[in-house]
This record gives sequence, structure tokens and C-alpha cells, in this order.
Amino acid sequence: MKKRMFILTFAVTVLLLTLCACAYAGQPENTNEPGASAAVSGEFIISFDYERISGSASNQYAVWIEDMDGDLIKTLYASRWTAGGGYRTRPDSIALWVKKSNRALMSNAEVDAVSGATPRTGKQVYTWDLTNANGETVLPGEYIFVVEGTLRWKNYVLYSGVIEIGNTPATVQADADFVYEASDRYGALTGESPENTMIGPVTASFTPMER
Repeated sequence: MKKRMFILTFAVTVLLLTLCACAYAGQPENTNEPGASAAVSGEFIISFDYERISGSASNQYAVWIEDMDGDLIKTLYASRWTAGGGYRTRPDSIALWVKKSNRALMSNAEVDAVSGATPRTGKQVYTWDLTNANGETVLPGEYIFVVEGTLRWKNYVLYSGVIEIGNTPATVQADADFVYEASDRYGALTGESPENTMIGPVTASFTPMER
């Protein structure tokens, strides 16, 4: 009797283990980590008109992506003069990017990878490859895109918007926040100042890749 009960118990145990294994095999892979199968793919573009301003202490800008907590995910572009060390002599130049990127801790290679010469007047286009600074593909969700421009000394403009990347195309125009502040050398700009045309409007668009 005991032997028969043992055989029955053993058979039930094997059956349950087999069922659990089959159920687990049918489950999708864990997609909570960057680079997992649920990671998004597609084309992400930030574009805007740029007008080069004559004179000093202007024409510096940066473009980057943040998560919804405001942490920088990846820099797409930063003006070479500031990124290359000009932020030390002129701390008002794209100051938010300098802070968020921890520029003081960046290596020369990291600076070279994101910085570039000041462009000529015309339409500027920057592409995000949907990876973070470590090269890991991000997951679907909402992200903040930011363009910061130094208009003249302490005067600057900050464009920002939230866009969702996933399975649906999206286009978002950023909101603009102009900050006018006088410096030791110059007075504050105004809403009529020609420097206001340096950057804008800023638009981000996402087109998912067909599978």
C-alpha cells in the first residue's frame, strides 16, 4: 500500500513539474532591462531653425534627452566652445546642460563625441538613436527633449517637450521659455530683441519601425 502511494505521489509530482515547465516556456522574456526584446525601435528626430547671431557671448546651444525624472539620458549636441572648456570662463553659457551632463567630469573622448562647431544659419536636425549614454536601447515610454540656447550673456531660451515613443508615430512642438537677465556688461534682452530668433521653433518627431 505504501509503495503504491509513493508511486502515485511521484507520478503527480512529475506531472505538475512538466505542466509548470510548459507554462513558463510560453511566457515572454523579461523586458524590464535596457536592450530587452520590448525595447523600442524607430527614428527620432529633433529639428529647428537656427540663425547665427553677430557679436560675442551668443550662438551657444545644446540638445539632449531626459527621462521623466529630469535626468539626462543622452546629449545629442553641445556647442564645442562651451563643451570644450568655455563654460569655465563663461559659466552662463548653456549652464543647464553643463550642470545636467556633469561636464566637469566628462572625458575628452566623451566631449568630442557630443560637441561640434557652431553651425551656419539654417535648419538643424539631430537624430537620437534611442540609446542612453552607455549605448543601451531605452524602453518604450515618455521622454523629455530639450534645446537650450544662450542668446547673449545671461539671456537664454529653453525649449522642452514630452513625447512618447512606442508603436505609434508622434510629433510634438516644444514650449519655449525665454529668460532675460542683465549682466555686468549688458542690459537684459526683451521680447523684441533680435537674439530671440537664434533658435526655434523646436519640433520632435518619432516614427516607429515596422516589424
